[in-house]
Amino acid sequence: MRILVADKLAPFVAGHLQDRGAEVIIDTKAKDAALTARIAELAPEVVVVRSTKLTRADIEASRSLALIIRAGAGVNTIDLNAASERSIYVANCPGKNAVAVAELAIGHLINLDRRIADNVAALRQHRWDKKGFGVARGLAGRRLAILGMGQIGIETIKRAKALGMEVTAWSRSLTEAEARRVGVIRAASPEAAVTGADAVSVHLALAPETRGRIGESVFAAMQDGTFFINTARAEVVDHAALFRAVAERGIRAGLDVFAGEPSAAQGEYHDPIVDLPGVYGTHHIGASTDQAEEAVGEEVVRIVGAFREGAPIPNCVNVASRTPATHLLVIRHVDRVGVLAGVLGVLREANHNIEDMQNIVFSGGKSACARLAVVGELSAVTLARLQEDPALFSVSQVPISA
Repeated sequence: MRILVADKLAPFVAGHLQDRGAEVIIDTKAKDAALTARIAELAPEVVVVRSTKLTRADIEASRSLALIIRAGAGVNTIDLNAASERSIYVANCPGKNAVAVAELAIGHLINLDRRIADNVAALRQHRWDKKGFGVARGLAGRRLAILGMGQIGIETIKRAKALGMEVTAWSRSLTEAEARRVGVIRAASPEAAVTGADAVSVHLALAPETRGRIGESVFAAMQDGTFFINTARAEVVDHAALFRAVAERGIRAGLDVFAGEPSAAQGEYHDPIVDLPGVYGTHHIGASTDQAEEAVGEEVVRIVGAFREGAPIPNCVNVASRTPATHLLVIRHVDRVGVLAGVLGVLREANHNIEDMQNIVFSGGKSACARLAVVGELSAVTLARLQEDPALFSVSQVPISA
């Protein structure tokens, strides 16, 4: 098994993959057309990326490619449609960087209140200003609005509550019962969550329905001077609306993600938002801690191990949760060469497509049970043809409930 690692991972990852019999090629410099060429040249079965984008051209460059691993939470940098069209698994490593991102979100929150970055900048200019910097609101007893209740949102809530803050939260999936369990006030919408909040922290995954969701209506619901933090995805925030909120309403923003940020690890960035006095930025480093890197690396090794052993792929994001199958065909049979091939031949002649198939072998290796999810109810004639085979103990079909 050949694995191409296209981004920097924890140092132990390559060795652990080699221990599992893999040939590991690390090339963190190949991007865009160079990456496409590299994939075509190496024909890897597995490609591991962190921030590097995988386009349709990359995915179609190798017929051997069977698994893509995103060494992080989101998969918006991978062309899922192209991968799914070629039966390529796409898996990610959700939650492994949750603590790291939450820690940075809280760091931004404290900085927005105490202006630590400005303090440091003034001292480096040999300027002392205790009077100017000695003004802060304090966070204990203040209200924080959390938008998005994934694992990062949960970890941020834990740390905010440790600071003595009250938390209001909104998520599309958040129920009253879950809100009570976590100890937050459930809001019906992002606008309701931010109303009256002293600070807002965004933890939404990027999806078609969340793109630009934090826009004019959300910023209009905030009170002037609210602290706004985004360590999630730049695309979930309306960039122009954020700019106006900072420039015109005294919103202070702590941002780890930016619109149109460089794809390379180093480069120039000239968006006017970074020049606003109320904006404090970090360089998309939320997941960049040794602890997070090691946790992600361990998950990458686990996913590759499952793939190599033919086990279900952990965290796979592009396997269909529902198929057109209408009936489940259960066949108890002799475990012998050609038995299932005969079953499949009968189904093909009867024009029944198989959407899912599982064959479980029993102790001793003499018998097995096949479960086939098929499209369309088998006719009495087709069932009779199957039952004629003496290698089949029983054949039954049941409708798949909607």
